[in-house]
Amino acid sequence: MKAGTLDLLLVPLGLALMVGYHFWLFHQIKRCPKRTVIGINSIHRLIWVQAMMEDPSKNGVLAVQTLRNNIMASSLLASAVIMLSSVIAMLMSRPSAEASLFLYGDNSHLGFSIKVFSILVCFLVAFLFNVQSVRYYSQASILINVPSTKILSWSPSLTMDYVVRSVNRGSYFWSLGSRAFYLSFPLFLWLFGPIPMFLCCIVLVLMLYSLDMSAEFGPEGESDDEKEVAKLPA
Repeated sequence: MKAGTLDLLLVPLGLALMVGYHFWLFHQIKRCPKRTVIGINSIHRLIWVQAMMEDPSKNGVLAVQTLRNNIMASSLLASAVIMLSSVIAMLMSRPSAEASLFLYGDNSHLGFSIKVFSILVCFLVAFLFNVQSVRYYSQASILINVPSTKILSWSPSLTMDYVVRSVNRGSYFWSLGSRAFYLSFPLFLWLFGPIPMFLCCIVLVLMLYSLDMSAEFGPEGESDDEKEVAKLPA
């Protein structure tokens, strides 16, 4: 078997497995939110925002502190990925890679550059998503302290759902940034060959499935909160 043949077979297959799983997960979130952890958390955030905005004078500090913790989590991950991006950029500046680093795959200098560049792009995408997460959380930290009665009197078209969308979008972007960070693991193992990369994709999909799906809430019935959450990402 020629060098690089396994890369052409296993690497696209592993990436297709990851992408296909997330398309399936997105479909599950839209179709039946209560079967997924992301959907359940979205419903809980909807209820939480409504409870916080009913009496901002009493719950304002709690709401801001909660959103500040989320901002810190997004900032921490963004700082980590940008630091790792610098390390990867330094690694790309090396003239060549050691041949013993690779197993059954393409060990050319071009192949090494493609693998390292893929990791760098993955980190930069994770950084971008986390920056957007901080943006939405910062916006929500201001809006959540506005009483719901004031919102309706100032602009009837600006409802509490807008604040809920801001909080949920911040969480969605944080999830996307985390998953872009997870994708860097199989890409990193690609440096050691396509076989470790493909096996890592399988293990990662199985792990994500166990973390994303929830059997504690039955799929029967659809509450009004679920219908509202289904509209939020749009």
